[in-house]
Amino acid sequence: MLEALSTVDWHPLGLSLKVAALATVLALLLGAALGWVFARHRFPGSGVLEALCMLPLVLPPTVLGYGILMAMGRRGPIGAWLRENFDYTVIFNWHGAVLASAVAALPLVLKSAGAAFAGVDRTLEAAARTLRQSRWSTFMRVTLPLAWPGILAGTMLAFARAMGEFGASLMVAGSIPGQTQTLSMAIYDAVQAGQDDYALLLVLITALLSIAILVASNRFFALR
Repeated sequence: MLEALSTVDWHPLGLSLKVAALATVLALLLGAALGWVFARHRFPGSGVLEALCMLPLVLPPTVLGYGILMAMGRRGPIGAWLRENFDYTVIFNWHGAVLASAVAALPLVLKSAGAAFAGVDRTLEAAARTLRQSRWSTFMRVTLPLAWPGILAGTMLAFARAMGEFGASLMVAGSIPGQTQTLSMAIYDAVQAGQDDYALLLVLITALLSIAILVASNRFFALR
């Protein structure tokens, strides 16, 4: 174990943290917006749309990765447009791991945000409106602060989910050492190569990091 520690490649850990952070930001922005829409506005097809947004929570990661490949690949509608106009692709790029992780983490933020916005007392918002506050001002000063603890809970879970993303990211970004290989992919490659001590070390690092995230989130909400 000590020998494995002296030869550990820290790039997968750094890349995992970067990918998880960016993916969490994307999931937070989109998930909070969708959560507010689904909590406050009902329209024809809203239930179906919400179910579609929650699909990544129950779909196998390989199915999720395949869907992203179909959309973002060289022959996909979005991927072909990006390649033709910007000579850019997320396939076999660490950006693809960010996209896959964000899609996988989105339902966690969306569900938490939806429940948080639904639980905000409407009378407080109405009181703010009587004080001549605009809709935007009411949202920023009343609605969002009241809903923020619930949104943050989902965001922390989304970060942990993004850190552990494997299947979809592997299909979209691949496992290229020094480029797209995240911590979970490094563990898989180490096991395949028969490097059991190295794989165990990476597993322990992943477990300790996940525990630290959960402990930090629990302490935050205990203080709240």
